[in-house]
Amino acid sequence: LQRMLSMAVEVDRSPTCSSRKIADDIFPFILNIPLRSQREALLNTLESQLLRCRLLELLFQHSCDVPTTSSMSLDKILYFLSHSSVLPQFQDETATWQRWDEMLQYLSLLLLSYQTFPFAGHLRTSVSNRMDLVAQKAKPRLQDSDDISQLDIQLKMDDFISRMQKTLGEPFPPQIQQKLFMVQ
Repeated sequence: LQRMLSMAVEVDRSPTCSSRKIADDIFPFILNIPLRSQREALLNTLESQLLRCRLLELLFQHSCDVPTTSSMSLDKILYFLSHSSVLPQFQDETATWQRWDEMLQYLSLLLLSYQTFPFAGHLRTSVSNRMDLVAQKAKPRLQDSDDISQLDIQLKMDDFISRMQKTLGEPFPPQIQQKLFMVQ
């Protein structure tokens, strides 16, 4: 399945468009996966970073009270950090701290997936055009909304930690502390 999904993203002249279409079709099924371990297995094994990034983007959009229409960027990830509530209650009964832990896990995965496609490669271009870009040693273009400051990150993280403290109290479980450090 993972290989087929990866190939389906790549066959179109616009992998970004393909990944959006596929993610839009798959997303309702992810919401119905009953166990966290099953959701994580699906997301962690996706071969297409572009598809993984889009699915995680949809998941965070779904958890925001006010979704944003901006394109995927580091600024949008900071928006998710500020505006996402804990992820939707799935069918399994989990403690609140575990839902925050899952959210942090997916946020880390989103950051890793996003870092891969605009910075490390030309995954937004078709396979045939990508070969030309690699041969020319062209650098991928950054978006304006990828230019964020350390202060922006620190303010959003402080706000996020404050929201978690209101819900969970202190001290945070060790898993949460590790993931907070990793996200920051």
